[in-house]
Amino acid sequence: MRAIVISRPGDPDVLELRDVATPEPGPGQLRVRVAASGVNRADLLQRRGGYPAPAGWPPDIPGLEYAGRVEALGPGVSRFRAGDPVMGLVGGGAYAEALVVHEDEVIAIPPALAPDAAAAVPEAFITAHDALFTQMQLAGAETVLVHAVGSGVGTAALQLAKRAGARVLGTARSAWKLARASELGLETAIELGAADDWVEAVLRATGGHGVDGVLDLVGGAYLPGNVRCLAPFGRLVVVGLVAGQRAELDLGAVLRKRLRIVGTAMRSRSPVEKHATFRAFEQDVLPLLDAGLVHPVIDRVYPADQAAAAHERMESNENFGKILLTW
Repeated sequence: MRAIVISRPGDPDVLELRDVATPEPGPGQLRVRVAASGVNRADLLQRRGGYPAPAGWPPDIPGLEYAGRVEALGPGVSRFRAGDPVMGLVGGGAYAEALVVHEDEVIAIPPALAPDAAAAVPEAFITAHDALFTQMQLAGAETVLVHAVGSGVGTAALQLAKRAGARVLGTARSAWKLARASELGLETAIELGAADDWVEAVLRATGGHGVDGVLDLVGGAYLPGNVRCLAPFGRLVVVGLVAGQRAELDLGAVLRKRLRIVGTAMRSRSPVEKHATFRAFEQDVLPLLDAGLVHPVIDRVYPADQAAAAHERMESNENFGKILLTW
């Protein structure tokens, strides 16, 4: 089979399309013939040598999400049959024509989604759903701020929060991204760099009260502002660290407001935790996707042999929504 291989740590040109051995499914596993693979920032970090794959996953084939059809079954598989359209998250290896995964970590694609478009769903919607409702415990009429609202997870979080009845504020560095997000239901758009202080913009929009939750997909220096703009009993969920891993924290404000700060990452979770997360997603989000009440936002689709161009696109920060590779 063909796969995109990281030939050495470096820039996008280190990605090479190669022939590699086709994996065989073991007990409880199935092999998926991949239609499309999602591109994520974790792939960029892995390509540079800063985010190694977990044990048991290919160290040189990136890719965290896929969509395709079941091709072969290992002993004991009962949830799926050959030919079933499926999608999911993996620890690595999704930039390939085929991959092997345990059946408990596979999700059936709802009829309304095409197999290639479904590759834009797992990382964005599973991450957003878990962050908003399991970690943050967002409730009905609350107010939530989503940083990087034009990203894949950002667009998914915006739609899911709106469907739950929340008021959504969002930040981005481009006015056109905020305009696109407004079409998805964003109520308060805050352009970073144009506003003198995005925290003040949040406080003005909430009458000085602040937001009940912040979904931070950026990290770094956003932390002090997140604490400032949170209302009493507010919750901060940190998902991404694009802007860095370190920042200064005002513990006095954390205590005074009785805030809760949660960090979350899907890749490092145990199989038991992942299974619970996937089942919650299947119960709550798949019906919305199937009914067209929420949908994956796709920026661009590249053939697999243009993986380097796909990485360059993401590194330019010009994408709105997901970038996909097709096989």
